[in-house]
Amino acid sequence: MRRALFLLVCFCMAKDLYRVGITGSYGGLNLGDEAILHSIIAQLRRDLTVEITVFSRDPEDTKRRHGVERAVPVRKMSRAEVAPEIERLDVLIVGGGGILFDAEARIYLREALIAKEKGVPVMLYAVGVGPLTHATVQAAVRECLEQVDVITVRERSAQQVLEEAGVHREIIVTADPALLLKPEPLPRGVLKHEGLEGRRRRRLIGMSVREPGVAAPDIDPKEYHALLANAADFMVDRYDAEVVFVPMERSVLDTQHSHAVIAQMLRAQRAHVLKSEYTSGQLLSLMSKFSFVLGMRLHFLIFAALRGVPFVALPYAGKVTGLLEDLKVPTPPYKLVNPGRLIAHLDDAWDRKRQMKINLAKAVPPLQKRAQETHRILVELLTKEKLQLASAKAA
Repeated sequence: MRRALFLLVCFCMAKDLYRVGITGSYGGLNLGDEAILHSIIAQLRRDLTVEITVFSRDPEDTKRRHGVERAVPVRKMSRAEVAPEIERLDVLIVGGGGILFDAEARIYLREALIAKEKGVPVMLYAVGVGPLTHATVQAAVRECLEQVDVITVRERSAQQVLEEAGVHREIIVTADPALLLKPEPLPRGVLKHEGLEGRRRRRLIGMSVREPGVAAPDIDPKEYHALLANAADFMVDRYDAEVVFVPMERSVLDTQHSHAVIAQMLRAQRAHVLKSEYTSGQLLSLMSKFSFVLGMRLHFLIFAALRGVPFVALPYAGKVTGLLEDLKVPTPPYKLVNPGRLIAHLDDAWDRKRQMKINLAKAVPPLQKRAQETHRILVELLTKEKLQLASAKAA
């Protein structure tokens, strides 16, 4: 009944043009963030007639990658310069992605504050939150979120972090929009081009790293490089595998950290780093070439889950732990993992590959349904604003 009502609302609204702004960590730096943006745009275009403006770090990349009508260089614009771009909108989407953390939360919320000053509805769209421990940042987040129209977060831990920061209004837990990503065709001969074809038909095992930084301040590169190198050597020998490192942030440091791990491997000749650039949808397709994966990055693990590829995670942050809880995948905390424990966990997970595929097939659809709920809430917000505007004009 609810779905039927939603479709009826979409049908009635489809004839109207909606100017939708989307602001977040976009601009081609991270394939996980681009997967989020791709999914948000796909749902908008499916149900509504929209003109989309993305507030991007690299407007040309965003236009080329997503085909949006407008993209503006938000981080190069002053408050006064960006205000007219926001004022023309019917709604501003903030997110998704893990954008509310100590170092950068106020940066990402600037456009939300401007929107509320200009009377533009604002929705936090399945955002990730944390670490959020600095009192001044918590206060800034509280002040902003008390003004926005709707708050949705992608995991329960994000809800808890906001509540601990003093946000006392309704916070709706949905799921990451990237769970709705669809695979795209791969370039012809991709395995040959990457040097992975004809290697005695060995298994391919995917791996992902992530760099330390403001969003992951507790990661020690030396520690996890050694941990992953030891695990990679084990999988090469035990499973007769080729290990393929997948940079999710090619233009930043994922490639460098991948090579740093390989430099510590005894079987380095059996390790590779993907050379070509891929879209998020192509990387999702490429995931199916792997028999198994070991990863740190959230969206690398989401892609594995979407393709039913068994995996082991190193959950360095609450967002990764939240995904594992939703998928019912047992994993020891990152800080408690040593080389021996990780190898034991890998061996156990390898033995349970078939059962994990079955479990993922059951666990992913409910998460996708939660991800779809975020879009339904957005359409509901637009409907409400439309009715209020019509009532005001009639009066």
